[in-house]
Amino acid sequence: MGTLESNGHAQGESTGAGRRALLGAAMLGAGGAVLGLPGAARADAQDAKQHAQHDVKHGGGGLKSLPVPTIIGHRGASGYRPEHTLGSYQLALDLGADIVEAGDLVPTKDGHIVCRHEPEIGGTTDVADHPEFASRKVTKVLDGVSLTGWFTEDFTLAELKTLRAVERIPANRPHNTLYNGRWEIPTFEEVLRWQDEQTRKRGKQVWIYPETKHPTYFRALGLGLEERVAKLLKKHGKDRKNSPVIIQSFEPTSIQRLNRLVGNPLVVLLSAAGTRPWDFVTTGDPRTVADLIKPAGLREIASYAQGIGPTLDLVIPKDSTGALTSPTTLVADAHAAGLILHPYTMRNENPFLPANFRKGTDADAYGDAFGAYRTYFATGIDGVFTDNPDTGVLARADFLND
Repeated sequence: MGTLESNGHAQGESTGAGRRALLGAAMLGAGGAVLGLPGAARADAQDAKQHAQHDVKHGGGGLKSLPVPTIIGHRGASGYRPEHTLGSYQLALDLGADIVEAGDLVPTKDGHIVCRHEPEIGGTTDVADHPEFASRKVTKVLDGVSLTGWFTEDFTLAELKTLRAVERIPANRPHNTLYNGRWEIPTFEEVLRWQDEQTRKRGKQVWIYPETKHPTYFRALGLGLEERVAKLLKKHGKDRKNSPVIIQSFEPTSIQRLNRLVGNPLVVLLSAAGTRPWDFVTTGDPRTVADLIKPAGLREIASYAQGIGPTLDLVIPKDSTGALTSPTTLVADAHAAGLILHPYTMRNENPFLPANFRKGTDADAYGDAFGAYRTYFATGIDGVFTDNPDTGVLARADFLND
């Protein structure tokens, strides 16, 4: 997940506004205790944890079967393997992720859907080492940003299959470079088959959380994503309300289009408060994310989606030093609208943690990730995207057992 920045992304289905509102209010109270907000009640915090523990132990159908807080493997287990590879997805399941974000969906020249963080693949594949593709390196404007590199829409699927994945941020994850070249770029259809295979092998339902990437950009190229994604979901019988596939996008109109095509739970991703979704920019809609997270904006989102995937900064802002301040009312407001929240992205390394949870200055050293998880969980979020699913699973256990 993620826009053009380095972080990534979200989820949802309405599971009962009453229970969510209670859980949100109680957990927001717990957040107050952690961060010094007035009126934080220990009884409320304990009640919220009991609700979450009940959800962990007693599943229902569809989204209700997922543990709360839900641990979502961001692009797989990308803290340990090159992202958006079957190796990364597999490890996420092995480490206990409840859902695997498989994957960020972009099209090929011949209309197939593949899993890459961005259509520009210079940083996530070995394409630069292929002299036969040297002439494909171009500069394009993607959602208003000029980028130079190689783009999936300029390759056929057969050509992309000759490439191999590499680590995207080697400075932070030098250990991941050990696996450079091991895995190819998976198609979304291969992921759907892998999901079925893993469900059979593990004896429990495996969930995935794909994202439509830059849908306005691709629609202008004649490569509309939503119809292609819907066709594949229908082909594999995974286009229903209780299907184990949650679809997300940073563009609300993409989610609205999907809402007309499939029955899957849908999530609107939300970047920084002052930004505008690209589809809003192209249609002249003046609203920003700050408008969408107001109660009226959340109620509108709830008319066609089941959840939101906000950046963590919308849940707890940071001060000028990068340290966490106090929680906003977003969790309570979203729950009041019947929406769930799966914010993004937790990572173990120092540069990605709030300043008050860092240890030392090494770019690839781990900070106090457990402390950060505890603080975010206390706000009442329904889950979180993480590059390190094992850390998230342990942090959840700590939180529920406190």
